[in-house]
Amino acid sequence: MKEAKSRMPVVAGQFYPASAQGIRKQIESFLDKSAKKTDVIACMLPHAGYMYSGRVAVETVSRINIKDKVILLGPNHTGFGSAFSIMTEGIWETPLGAVKIDSELAAKLLKNSKHLESDTLAHADEHSLEVELPILQYFRPDFEIVPIAFMTDDVEALKKTGAEIAGVLKEQQIKDSVMMVASSDMTHYESSESARQKDNEAIEAIINLDADRLVQRIRQLNISMCGYAPVIAMITAAKILGATAAKLVKYQTSGDVTGDNDSVVGYAGMIIY
Repeated sequence: MKEAKSRMPVVAGQFYPASAQGIRKQIESFLDKSAKKTDVIACMLPHAGYMYSGRVAVETVSRINIKDKVILLGPNHTGFGSAFSIMTEGIWETPLGAVKIDSELAAKLLKNSKHLESDTLAHADEHSLEVELPILQYFRPDFEIVPIAFMTDDVEALKKTGAEIAGVLKEQQIKDSVMMVASSDMTHYESSESARQKDNEAIEAIINLDADRLVQRIRQLNISMCGYAPVIAMITAAKILGATAAKLVKYQTSGDVTGDNDSVVGYAGMIIY
């Protein structure tokens, strides 16, 4: 499939402000100015509208030294494109400017993967990676990305893909200049009490870097975590790259913003190092 040269934003003005000034103003309203930055191998960020999950994402990213290259791992909500979709060329535009795809790294990941397919369709209207970009850009304007979207519940294939990503970063000796971002919201449309109980179980599995336990708890408790596929790949890769710890930076639900605790979505920001 021929790669698009430029991907224009599709949820600017909906999930986040349409202007650079508006984005900066909203991010600054969430900033934890006392946050100390650390080097991470990966992080997990929510991807709802900034009104709902922006504070969680901003407080998490404000604690991260963003690296030169960011592998974005997200769920495919649209149903279009490949199940394991990597965009290998082009530029992603946001109101804060252009972010270039690292085509050399993307090509190596594609070549060394059993499941990844070069595909733009999965990314054309998908919000889960786009909404992370302006927040990352606010803190660092000059990184490059590799966008990957998953539409599968094949756990072994997801682990395999995570292992392949880690293998390329080690082989190319660039693991210190690359970080992964797994994009996921947590429980959807349950009471705040139920969402917090379920999400705590999933968060604990991620803190323990235990992808199998995460899958087990999602299935046993019917946790509607939309981005568990990218998180499985991220955990697998991070452990191979030397991750030994993870921590929760912030958790909240949409009810904390709207006051409606009968039907909420949960949001967690986590770092892996």
